[in-house]
Amino acid sequence: MNGQSLAALALRCGADKAALVRGQDIVLSEEFRRLCEDNACGFYGKCWMCPPDAGDIHTLMARVRTYDGGVLYQIVCPLEDSFDIEGMSEAGRRHALLSQKIQAALTREERAATWHLSCGGCRVCDVCAKREGQPCRFPDRAMLSLESCGVDVYNTSRATGLKYINGQNTVTFFGLLLYREEQP
Repeated sequence: MNGQSLAALALRCGADKAALVRGQDIVLSEEFRRLCEDNACGFYGKCWMCPPDAGDIHTLMARVRTYDGGVLYQIVCPLEDSFDIEGMSEAGRRHALLSQKIQAALTREERAATWHLSCGGCRVCDVCAKREGQPCRFPDRAMLSLESCGVDVYNTSRATGLKYINGQNTVTFFGLLLYREEQP
């Protein structure tokens, strides 16, 4: 798998920026699962791809560590002010659509060799089937969040040169496309 081609794909799909990160530079912490448990985003227990249904944090962090590297990508969206909740929600929706577009653009072989994590809840469906007591409607498109897998986006982004905070009255969302290096 070629990280440069995956970064180019993310940019073609609409990411504002994308950068390679080595596997050993991906910072993981189970503290991020605690944030999920505090239900800051409102998806805890309400989405198949979020905790507690996302899986054991130690198992997920171990899986992240099996990848050689990743493409960390971001969108930066303007806000009217720091209280622009509607703008933040729209930016989150926009990022979810970007993540889905990147996932759809991957070849079958690329999908098999990568693991795509997005931010916040899955958002493939307007309302997760879990809320209706049903199984996931799109298990082939559903994405776990960076946070549910313990990825410390702030410290991971520092290894890439991507800014975590991109100025006043903006919000930044990240995704991570993990990959394994091609073997000769």
